[in-house]
Amino acid sequence: MDIYVGNLPGEITEEDLQKVFKFFGEVEIISIIKDKLTGKSKGFGFVEMSHRVQGEAAIKAMDGKEFKRRVLKVREVIPRSGERRSGSSGRRHLL
Repeated sequence: MDIYVGNLPGEITEEDLQKVFKFFGEVEIISIIKDKLTGKSKGFGFVEMSHRVQGEAAIKAMDGKEFKRRVLKVREVIPRSGERRSGSSGRRHLL
């Protein structure tokens, strides 16, 4: 299950998100989106969890929660029809 995580603090790392989301189950991929020129976080990222039930629990628990002085926005990512499930180059829809 792919999960969007928004309103991330600039200093967040993949390891920080891994620590939080692994509490809910097996995390396959963590990706924080960064500006190509500066290398700084754009304030959002994606977490891919192995099992839907675990992903749903993470979304329910983490959406609206404060993390490093920021209130997180956590949503399921729904791929547009015809896109690969985990494609990083395609656009994604949020529920």
